[in-house]
Amino acid sequence: MAGSKDFDLYRPSEEHDMLRDTVRALAEAKIAPFAAEVDEEGRFPEEARTALTAADLHAIHVPEAFGGAGADALATVIVIEEVARVCASSSLIPAVNKLGSLPVMLSGSEELKKKYLGPLAQGDAMFSYALSEPDAGSDAGGMKTKAVRDGDHYVLNGVKRWITNAGVSDYYTVMAVTDPDKRTKGISAFVVEKADEGVSFGAPEKKLGIKGSPTREVYLDNVRIPADRIIGAEGTGFATAMKTLDHTRITIAAQALGIAQGALDYAKGYVQERKQFGKPIGDFQGVQFMLADMAMKLEAARQLTYTAAAKSERVAAGAEKEDLTFYGAAAKCYASDAAMDITTDAVQLLGGYGYTRDYPVERMMRDAKITQIYEGTNQVQRIVMARNLP
Repeated sequence: MAGSKDFDLYRPSEEHDMLRDTVRALAEAKIAPFAAEVDEEGRFPEEARTALTAADLHAIHVPEAFGGAGADALATVIVIEEVARVCASSSLIPAVNKLGSLPVMLSGSEELKKKYLGPLAQGDAMFSYALSEPDAGSDAGGMKTKAVRDGDHYVLNGVKRWITNAGVSDYYTVMAVTDPDKRTKGISAFVVEKADEGVSFGAPEKKLGIKGSPTREVYLDNVRIPADRIIGAEGTGFATAMKTLDHTRITIAAQALGIAQGALDYAKGYVQERKQFGKPIGDFQGVQFMLADMAMKLEAARQLTYTAAAKSERVAAGAEKEDLTFYGAAAKCYASDAAMDITTDAVQLLGGYGYTRDYPVERMMRDAKITQIYEGTNQVQRIVMARNLP
């Protein structure tokens, strides 16, 4: 077979490479300068939201039909990855906007899509996802939040926990039980607005990392919403939730990639500057081996994540048999485990300096931990993979 420099090995397109350059430049200029302060003060990164919205990168996944950029799954991954490289908290703006709105895109009526995707695309609203509860984490099917039909309305009562960007987001995809006898087949999905009467929020959780992204409980106290705010038919909410996670676990993999890349970049620069025993510590083989392992794990994670993103895009376009459930779980699990390893090693390479808040790698290590936990713990991802072996 003839060789060719255009041999079709997997690689991002030129447009994807250009997007990366654009996002990296924006992230370094407008997001990175505030990252330490956002973490230190535990405040929402408004500067990042403003910059991302102005560049139309806050919800790049929304289809053009609803005023969005219509970006593919890989483009969304690249945006999240490049923002996470400088600030993990800020990367949750595009990531959670996709997580919250994807159920509407997958299963919502045309009216619902028009009503809620438009403001999201314009940057007038953010979208969160409310699945977990105090007693229903990994076992989301055990939720207790109820939605009772009352004429042309549903009345919702319950508590949702671990809701990312709660209180900042205007819209929430809420899973609630409409038929308690059917367990997961009795769960339905709804759009709830922050402005709806009876919606309130708990105090922000005091967390190890991603301190700039508020995580709060959402309280639903006799929240009465129009019946047409149901996403899909009654009883299809859990299936929509699981289908959503097949796609959005890849965005968590992207976040993990970005955090790991930021830590590796910083450590690489540091070992070239730091001198001990009369030469840069980067000249010592023990340090070189650590860097090599970090880069190898990161590149393996990236290839797996980008392949999963390509599968996500094909499935969204109607393809079948893409093993998306396996690949989404594998990308999220492997990339987040790699990010934890890489950030921990970055702290080690900086020695005592790595352990202080004067350098960014300790923040990256703290931020990396959550990627192993949310959108399904890595133990749950392994169960998912085992059940869906390709």
